[in-house]
Amino acid sequence: MLENYHPIYDATVVSRLKEAGAVIIGKTNMEEFAMGALGLGSIHGPMRNVWLSDIPQVAIHEISDSRVAMSADGVLFLSESEPSEAEAIDWYIAGGSSGGSALAVASGAVFAAIGSDTGGSTRNPAAYCGVVGYKPSYGLVSRHGLISLTNSLDVPGIIARCVEDVWTVLRATGGSDFTYDSTSVSSLFDEPDVPWNLPAGDSLTGVTVGIPEEYHVGGMSAEVLSTWDQVAGLIEDEGGTVVRVSLPHSDLALPTYAVLNACEVASNFARYDGIEFGHREPNQEASTEQLMAASRKYGFGDIVRGRILAGNFFLLKENFQQYLQQALKIRRLIQRDFQRVFASGCDFLLTPVTLSDAPTRNEVAENEKELFTSTMPDVCTMPANMAGLPAVSVPITLSKRGLPISLQLMGGYLEDRKLLTFARNLQNRLNFPQLILRDGVDNIAV
Repeated sequence: MLENYHPIYDATVVSRLKEAGAVIIGKTNMEEFAMGALGLGSIHGPMRNVWLSDIPQVAIHEISDSRVAMSADGVLFLSESEPSEAEAIDWYIAGGSSGGSALAVASGAVFAAIGSDTGGSTRNPAAYCGVVGYKPSYGLVSRHGLISLTNSLDVPGIIARCVEDVWTVLRATGGSDFTYDSTSVSSLFDEPDVPWNLPAGDSLTGVTVGIPEEYHVGGMSAEVLSTWDQVAGLIEDEGGTVVRVSLPHSDLALPTYAVLNACEVASNFARYDGIEFGHREPNQEASTEQLMAASRKYGFGDIVRGRILAGNFFLLKENFQQYLQQALKIRRLIQRDFQRVFASGCDFLLTPVTLSDAPTRNEVAENEKELFTSTMPDVCTMPANMAGLPAVSVPITLSKRGLPISLQLMGGYLEDRKLLTFARNLQNRLNFPQLILRDGVDNIAV
């Protein structure tokens, strides 16, 4: 739909990065209009994970006694030989919707990347690609210039190799933007002399971390569950307190998201009519209605058209109360669950990000129809968007087949600096390998 569209202004996030001296390299691949969690629904083709790809690469561990890392210390050569014919056909997905942003960071092409996060679109691919994915508190970073998907959930997210780098980008982009963004809020970034570094120190002592029981969802791999338990144990060993908590309405996040997303998509995407901007189907001069219908039919993919149709159904007069109003009420209940847990003394919540490490394209193809239209891969990330809370995915270890496994930390509203400080301190205790393309690194010493 927007293949030949060129914006006439920069998003606030982009303009602030430029003001801070950043160099904008370009745009990255993504799911069509950020709809999808697999990284397969792009007009430019699917996004292939750089881990265990046919690109020669190494993963370098710092020597560490970390008991969380499952793989050996030292240099781990991930792709020594040419892939077999079967391996060349199959490959590991990068996730979505911001899969291209995660790949750009994971491959070392850029220092950091921006991606929208509506239900996990930065944290999901970051987890699959072994980098840090951060979703800020709603209103902390300006949404001006962000193509609207679900206005009440969308935020610009940040992907980088480490938490400190995420903070550097947030320091440049955060802060109110009342002139252009009505959802913007005042925060610490509006104060003078906000430091460019997170607070010094590396302690986990004294923090209380909650483990939500509702996040033990069906289909979660044994490796993810084991990693979750190991990190909880690490926090306790380092002087923190781990408690079991309940977020009873989190299991309703998926259907609630489905309704809210479809309704707001139906409203926001009415602007793409083939007349003002976007794709205009040729040879449709019979009537305005035919022009609009043809342009939208050929300009949108199946997932986008499906959500528009669903949204218009939910918004019908006879369905409005039953679907949209109920979804809004449930979202408020989800918010209150989080407020109650944080008010009870929890500083952070620790959960999985994805149900497993990155699946292969063939594994996805086995139930492709359901996954393409489903938001199930985001089951652990959506509740943070519902509540407007900050959340960050941190790579923890490698699975048995050599793919990243990450966990998610969530914090209280507008406590982003506190959350990122704890995430930095936790990341410093882990032994997650740094992925480097192998060209020119034949002599490596660690």
